[in-house]
Amino acid sequence: MKPSSALPRASRSHHGGAPASAARERLTLDQAAIEAAKNDLHDGAVTPHFGPWREEIIGLLNDALATEWVCAMRYRRHHFTAAGLSAPAIAGELMVHAHHAARHADQLAQRIVELGGEPDLNPDTLSQRSHASYSAVRELQAMLRANLIAERVAIEAYSQLVALIGHKDPSTRCLLESILAQAQRHARALAGWLAPA
Repeated sequence: MKPSSALPRASRSHHGGAPASAARERLTLDQAAIEAAKNDLHDGAVTPHFGPWREEIIGLLNDALATEWVCAMRYRRHHFTAAGLSAPAIAGELMVHAHHAARHADQLAQRIVELGGEPDLNPDTLSQRSHASYSAVRELQAMLRANLIAERVAIEAYSQLVALIGHKDPSTRCLLESILAQAQRHARALAGWLAPA
């Protein structure tokens, strides 16, 4: 009689414990969902895997859209009003950040449309829905602080969005992760320009 540790190779797990069939679940596609994807063609890219979350995701994206536009406007104001010896170089970078924020807003608006929603660009509610604040400060270091705070707020908001959406919408999650990475780069740059307290 063979000892129990001498199980046939094919039935053992990769880690030497229980048989492989008991150690993991089988990976299979949901055939019913694949069949359902053949219907409702007017929904475009919105297939059954979105489940009940599509409208909530659109709402979250519209708040992120408002945030990006408020950030773009804040960065633009600071670009044009920055003054001081180091202002020209920093002002140029602030405009680059403004362009990034506007591009993120466009990407978010496009994703909202792809999900069957409408981008909410109502100027009367942008600042109310934005996670980050607008700032009209005039002193250069105050501008840098205001923008660094806004980027840190964006990092926290996008991190939470990525976690909330997770596997519910992989395409949106990837978009949010790319915007999050850009916000982290902006925060590092702003922190580098900020004078020590």
